[in-house]
Amino acid sequence: MRVKWFPILAITTSLLTVGLIVFGAVVRVTDSGLGCGNEWPLCHGSIIPPLDNLTAWIEWLHRLFAVAIGLFGLSMLAIAIVAYRKQNRRVLVITVIAAGLFALQSALGALVVVLDLPPTAVTLHLGTAMLLLGALLTAAVTTLYRPRHRYERDNFTLLVYITTALSLVVIVSGALVRGSGASLACTDWPLCNGEFLPFQQGAWATIHMLHRVIVVGLGISLFFVVAAAWRSQRDGQMRLLSLIALGLYLAQAGVGAMFVISGAAPLWGAAHVGMASGTWAVLIVLSAFETLSHGQVQQQNEWQPQSEPLPSS
Repeated sequence: MRVKWFPILAITTSLLTVGLIVFGAVVRVTDSGLGCGNEWPLCHGSIIPPLDNLTAWIEWLHRLFAVAIGLFGLSMLAIAIVAYRKQNRRVLVITVIAAGLFALQSALGALVVVLDLPPTAVTLHLGTAMLLLGALLTAAVTTLYRPRHRYERDNFTLLVYITTALSLVVIVSGALVRGSGASLACTDWPLCNGEFLPFQQGAWATIHMLHRVIVVGLGISLFFVVAAAWRSQRDGQMRLLSLIALGLYLAQAGVGAMFVISGAAPLWGAAHVGMASGTWAVLIVLSAFETLSHGQVQQQNEWQPQSEPLPSS
Protein backbone atom coordinates (compact mmCIF):
# COMPACT_ATOMS: atom_id res chain seq x y z
CA MET A 1 0.00 0.00 0.00
CA ARG A 2 2.84 2.40 0.83
CA VAL A 3 4.53 1.66 -2.49
CA LYS A 4 1.21 2.25 -4.27
CA TRP A 5 0.80 5.68 -2.69
CA PHE A 6 4.30 6.93 -3.43
CA PRO A 7 3.93 7.63 -7.19
CA ILE A 8 0.55 9.28 -6.55
CA LEU A 9 2.18 11.59 -4.02
CA ALA A 10 5.12 12.24 -6.34
CA ILE A 11 2.87 13.18 -9.27
CA THR A 12 0.65 15.34 -7.07
CA THR A 13 3.67 17.14 -5.62
CA SER A 14 5.05 17.63 -9.14
CA LEU A 15 1.77 19.25 -10.24
CA LEU A 16 1.83 21.49 -7.18
CA THR A 17 5.39 22.48 -8.07
CA VAL A 18 4.27 23.44 -11.58
CA GLY A 19 1.54 25.51 -9.94
CA LEU A 20 4.17 27.10 -7.68
CA ILE A 21 6.34 27.99 -10.69
CA VAL A 22 3.47 29.44 -12.73
CA PHE A 23 2.10 31.35 -9.76
CA GLY A 24 5.61 32.61 -9.11
CA ALA A 25 5.54 34.02 -12.64
CA VAL A 26 2.22 35.71 -11.82
CA VAL A 27 3.90 37.22 -8.76
CA ARG A 28 6.69 38.64 -10.92
CA VAL A 29 4.63 39.97 -13.83
CA THR A 30 2.16 41.65 -11.45
CA ASP A 31 5.01 43.14 -9.38
CA SER A 32 3.70 41.37 -6.27
CA GLY A 33 7.08 40.08 -5.12
CA LEU A 34 7.00 42.49 -2.18
CA GLY A 35 3.25 42.26 -1.67
CA CYS A 36 3.91 41.20 1.92
CA GLY A 37 6.70 43.72 2.34
CA ASN A 38 10.06 42.44 3.50
CA GLU A 39 8.45 39.99 5.91
CA TRP A 40 8.70 36.22 5.78
CA PRO A 41 6.92 33.98 6.69
CA LEU A 42 4.42 36.58 8.00
CA CYS A 43 2.64 39.00 5.70
CA HIS A 44 2.36 42.54 7.08
CA GLY A 45 2.71 41.20 10.59
CA SER A 46 0.00 38.53 10.37
CA ILE A 47 -0.50 35.04 8.98
CA ILE A 48 -3.42 36.11 6.75
CA PRO A 49 -2.84 39.24 4.61
CA PRO A 50 -5.26 42.20 4.62
CA LEU A 51 -8.39 41.48 2.59
CA ASP A 52 -8.08 44.68 0.55
CA ASN A 53 -4.44 44.12 -0.51
CA LEU A 54 -4.44 42.23 -3.83
CA THR A 55 -0.65 42.08 -4.26
CA ALA A 56 -0.30 40.70 -0.73
CA TRP A 57 -2.80 37.94 -1.52
CA ILE A 58 -0.97 37.02 -4.73
CA GLU A 59 2.32 36.69 -2.83
CA TRP A 60 0.59 34.84 0.03
CA LEU A 61 -1.03 32.31 -2.32
CA HIS A 62 2.40 31.68 -3.84
CA ARG A 63 3.68 30.86 -0.36
CA LEU A 64 0.66 28.61 0.22
CA PHE A 65 1.68 26.49 -2.76
CA ALA A 66 5.11 26.09 -1.15
CA VAL A 67 3.55 24.97 2.15
CA ALA A 68 1.45 22.35 0.34
CA ILE A 69 4.54 21.06 -1.48
CA GLY A 70 6.37 20.81 1.83
CA LEU A 71 3.60 18.72 3.41
CA PHE A 72 3.32 16.36 0.45
CA GLY A 73 7.11 16.18 0.22
CA LEU A 74 7.39 15.11 3.86
CA SER A 75 4.88 12.33 3.18
CA MET A 76 6.95 11.23 0.17
CA LEU A 77 10.12 11.21 2.26
CA ALA A 78 8.53 9.15 5.03
CA ILE A 79 7.22 6.55 2.57
CA ALA A 80 10.52 6.42 0.71
CA ILE A 81 12.43 5.74 3.93
CA VAL A 82 10.06 2.96 4.96
CA ALA A 83 9.36 1.33 1.59
CA TYR A 84 12.51 1.89 -0.47
CA ARG A 85 15.46 1.94 1.91
CA LYS A 86 16.21 -1.76 1.32
CA GLN A 87 15.03 -2.20 -2.25
CA ASN A 88 15.19 0.29 -5.11
CA ARG A 89 17.29 2.69 -3.06
CA ARG A 90 17.47 4.94 -6.11
CA VAL A 91 13.96 6.16 -5.24
CA LEU A 92 15.06 7.01 -1.70
CA VAL A 93 18.15 8.89 -2.92
CA ILE A 94 16.10 10.94 -5.42
CA THR A 95 13.50 11.75 -2.75
CA VAL A 96 16.17 12.92 -0.31
CA ILE A 97 17.63 15.13 -3.05
CA ALA A 98 14.15 16.56 -3.69
CA ALA A 99 13.78 17.31 0.03
CA GLY A 100 17.10 19.14 0.05
CA LEU A 101 16.13 21.14 -3.03
CA PHE A 102 12.84 22.13 -1.41
CA ALA A 103 14.66 23.36 1.68
CA LEU A 104 17.06 25.36 -0.50
CA GLN A 105 14.25 26.75 -2.63
CA SER A 106 12.33 27.87 0.47
CA ALA A 107 15.43 29.56 1.88
CA LEU A 108 16.04 31.36 -1.41
CA GLY A 109 12.39 32.46 -1.46
CA ALA A 110 12.80 34.03 1.96
CA LEU A 111 16.08 35.63 0.88
CA VAL A 112 14.44 37.13 -2.22
CA VAL A 113 11.80 38.84 -0.05
CA VAL A 114 14.16 40.05 2.67
CA LEU A 115 16.70 41.47 0.18
CA ASP A 116 14.16 43.32 -2.03
CA LEU A 117 14.18 40.93 -5.02
CA PRO A 118 17.84 40.94 -6.15
CA PRO A 119 18.09 39.53 -9.74
CA THR A 120 20.63 36.83 -8.82
CA ALA A 121 18.51 35.47 -5.97
CA VAL A 122 15.35 35.58 -8.11
CA THR A 123 17.14 33.59 -10.82
CA LEU A 124 18.47 31.00 -8.37
CA HIS A 125 15.02 30.74 -6.79
CA LEU A 126 13.39 29.78 -10.10
CA GLY A 127 16.27 27.52 -11.12
CA THR A 128 16.03 25.59 -7.84
CA ALA A 129 12.27 25.23 -8.28
CA MET A 130 12.88 23.68 -11.71
CA LEU A 131 15.44 21.27 -10.25
CA LEU A 132 12.90 20.34 -7.57
CA LEU A 133 10.32 19.63 -10.26
CA GLY A 134 12.86 17.49 -12.08
CA ALA A 135 13.67 15.46 -8.97
CA LEU A 136 9.99 14.87 -8.18
CA LEU A 137 9.22 13.74 -11.72
CA THR A 138 12.26 11.46 -11.74
CA ALA A 139 11.10 9.86 -8.49
CA ALA A 140 7.64 9.25 -9.96
CA VAL A 141 9.00 7.81 -13.22
CA THR A 142 11.47 5.57 -11.37
CA THR A 143 8.61 3.89 -9.49
CA LEU A 144 6.24 3.61 -12.46
CA TYR A 145 8.22 3.09 -15.67
CA ARG A 146 9.11 -0.40 -16.82
CA PRO A 147 11.18 -0.33 -20.04
CA ARG A 148 9.75 -2.41 -22.85
CA HIS A 149 12.99 -2.29 -24.82
CA ARG A 150 16.64 -2.09 -23.89
CA TYR A 151 19.09 0.29 -25.48
CA GLU A 152 22.78 0.88 -25.40
CA ARG A 153 23.99 4.40 -24.68
CA ASP A 154 24.47 6.22 -27.99
CA ASN A 155 24.30 9.68 -29.53
CA PHE A 156 20.57 9.92 -28.79
CA THR A 157 21.27 9.50 -25.07
CA LEU A 158 23.84 12.29 -25.03
CA LEU A 159 21.60 14.51 -27.15
CA VAL A 160 18.65 14.09 -24.77
CA TYR A 161 20.79 14.96 -21.74
CA ILE A 162 22.28 18.03 -23.44
CA THR A 163 18.86 19.25 -24.60
CA THR A 164 17.41 18.84 -21.13
CA ALA A 165 20.26 20.83 -19.62
CA LEU A 166 19.85 23.50 -22.31
CA SER A 167 16.16 23.77 -21.45
CA LEU A 168 17.14 24.66 -17.88
CA VAL A 169 19.63 27.24 -19.17
CA VAL A 170 16.82 28.85 -21.20
CA ILE A 171 14.64 29.09 -18.09
CA VAL A 172 17.40 30.51 -15.91
CA SER A 173 18.42 33.06 -18.55
CA GLY A 174 14.76 34.08 -18.90
CA ALA A 175 14.55 34.59 -15.15
CA LEU A 176 17.65 36.76 -15.34
CA VAL A 177 16.02 38.84 -18.08
CA ARG A 178 12.95 39.41 -15.93
CA GLY A 179 14.84 39.89 -12.67
CA SER A 180 17.23 42.46 -14.17
CA GLY A 181 14.37 44.46 -15.69
CA ALA A 182 15.38 43.67 -19.27
CA SER A 183 12.02 42.24 -20.41
CA LEU A 184 11.29 45.22 -22.67
CA ALA A 185 14.87 46.14 -23.51
CA CYS A 186 13.96 44.72 -26.94
CA THR A 187 10.56 45.98 -28.05
CA ASP A 188 10.32 44.02 -31.30
CA TRP A 189 10.75 40.37 -32.30
CA PRO A 190 12.80 38.50 -33.53
CA LEU A 191 15.23 41.43 -33.82
CA CYS A 192 16.09 43.69 -30.91
CA ASN A 193 15.07 47.25 -31.75
CA GLY A 194 15.94 46.52 -35.37
CA GLU A 195 19.31 44.88 -34.66
CA PHE A 196 20.43 41.27 -34.42
CA LEU A 197 23.45 42.06 -32.22
CA PRO A 198 22.37 44.93 -29.94
CA PHE A 199 25.68 45.27 -28.11
CA GLN A 200 25.63 49.06 -28.53
CA GLN A 201 22.20 49.30 -26.89
CA GLY A 202 23.41 48.53 -23.39
CA ALA A 203 23.65 45.56 -21.04
CA TRP A 204 19.90 44.96 -20.76
CA ALA A 205 19.40 44.59 -24.51
CA THR A 206 22.42 42.27 -24.67
CA ILE A 207 21.03 40.09 -21.86
CA HIS A 208 17.62 39.96 -23.56
CA MET A 209 19.05 39.01 -26.96
CA LEU A 210 21.37 36.42 -25.42
CA HIS A 211 18.30 34.72 -23.97
CA ARG A 212 16.74 34.57 -27.44
CA VAL A 213 19.92 33.06 -28.92
CA ILE A 214 19.84 30.32 -26.27
CA VAL A 215 16.17 29.70 -27.10
CA VAL A 216 17.08 29.21 -30.77
CA GLY A 217 19.79 26.77 -29.73
CA LEU A 218 17.24 24.76 -27.73
CA GLY A 219 14.94 24.61 -30.75
CA ILE A 220 17.70 23.26 -33.00
CA SER A 221 18.65 20.69 -30.36
CA LEU A 222 15.02 19.56 -30.01
CA PHE A 223 14.69 19.02 -33.76
CA PHE A 224 17.78 16.80 -33.59
CA VAL A 225 16.23 14.88 -30.65
CA VAL A 226 13.07 14.15 -32.64
CA ALA A 227 15.06 13.05 -35.68
CA ALA A 228 17.37 10.88 -33.58
CA ALA A 229 14.42 9.24 -31.79
CA TRP A 230 13.16 7.96 -35.14
CA ARG A 231 16.56 7.17 -36.59
CA SER A 232 17.59 5.12 -33.56
CA GLN A 233 14.20 3.35 -33.49
CA ARG A 234 13.44 4.33 -29.91
CA ASP A 235 10.30 3.16 -28.14
CA GLY A 236 7.04 4.79 -29.21
CA GLN A 237 6.70 6.49 -25.83
CA MET A 238 10.07 8.18 -26.26
CA ARG A 239 9.19 9.33 -29.76
CA LEU A 240 5.93 10.78 -28.47
CA LEU A 241 7.67 12.56 -25.61
CA SER A 242 10.20 14.11 -28.01
CA LEU A 243 7.36 15.41 -30.19
CA ILE A 244 5.49 16.80 -27.18
CA ALA A 245 8.65 18.57 -26.00
CA LEU A 246 9.10 20.11 -29.45
CA GLY A 247 5.45 21.22 -29.54
CA LEU A 248 5.70 22.82 -26.10
CA TYR A 249 8.92 24.55 -27.12
CA LEU A 250 7.27 26.06 -30.21
CA ALA A 251 4.37 27.24 -28.05
CA GLN A 252 6.84 28.65 -25.52
CA ALA A 253 8.71 30.58 -28.22
CA GLY A 254 5.47 31.92 -29.68
CA VAL A 255 4.17 33.03 -26.30
CA GLY A 256 7.54 34.65 -25.57
CA ALA A 257 7.19 36.68 -28.76
CA MET A 258 3.68 37.74 -27.76
CA PHE A 259 4.98 38.77 -24.34
CA VAL A 260 7.37 41.23 -26.01
CA ILE A 261 4.90 42.44 -28.65
CA SER A 262 2.17 42.98 -26.03
CA GLY A 263 4.45 45.16 -23.92
CA ALA A 264 5.01 42.52 -21.21
CA ALA A 265 1.34 41.70 -20.60
CA PRO A 266 1.05 39.63 -17.38
CA LEU A 267 -1.02 36.87 -19.02
CA TRP A 268 1.60 36.20 -21.70
CA GLY A 269 4.39 36.34 -19.12
CA ALA A 270 2.78 33.69 -16.90
CA ALA A 271 1.96 31.52 -19.92
CA HIS A 272 5.56 31.80 -21.12
CA VAL A 273 6.92 30.43 -17.85
CA GLY A 274 4.24 27.72 -17.83
CA MET A 275 5.22 26.53 -21.32
CA ALA A 276 8.90 26.61 -20.39
CA SER A 277 8.28 24.49 -17.28
CA GLY A 278 6.23 22.08 -19.42
CA THR A 279 9.10 21.68 -21.90
CA TRP A 280 11.53 21.09 -19.03
CA ALA A 281 9.18 18.55 -17.40
CA VAL A 282 8.72 16.50 -20.58
CA LEU A 283 12.47 16.47 -21.23
CA ILE A 284 13.08 15.32 -17.65
CA VAL A 285 10.66 12.43 -18.15
CA LEU A 286 12.31 11.57 -21.47
CA SER A 287 15.74 11.62 -19.80
CA ALA A 288 14.44 9.37 -17.01
CA PHE A 289 12.99 6.92 -19.55
CA GLU A 290 16.30 6.81 -21.38
CA THR A 291 18.31 6.33 -18.18
CA LEU A 292 16.06 3.56 -16.86
CA SER A 293 16.22 1.74 -20.17
CA HIS A 294 20.00 1.57 -19.75
CA GLY A 295 19.75 0.82 -16.04
CA GLN A 296 17.56 -2.17 -16.75
CA VAL A 297 20.31 -3.68 -18.89
CA GLN A 298 22.99 -3.02 -16.28
CA GLN A 299 20.85 -4.41 -13.46
CA GLN A 300 20.14 -7.67 -15.27
CA ASN A 301 23.75 -8.07 -16.35
CA GLU A 302 24.89 -7.47 -12.79
CA TRP A 303 22.39 -9.57 -10.82
CA GLN A 304 21.31 -12.34 -13.17
CA PRO A 305 23.17 -15.48 -12.07
CA GLN A 306 25.15 -17.31 -14.67
CA SER A 307 23.98 -20.84 -15.39
CA GLU A 308 26.57 -23.49 -14.73
CA PRO A 309 26.96 -26.57 -16.94
CA LEU A 310 25.57 -29.74 -15.53
CA PRO A 311 28.19 -32.32 -14.55
CA SER A 312 28.58 -35.07 -17.10
CA SER A 313 27.47 -38.48 -16.05
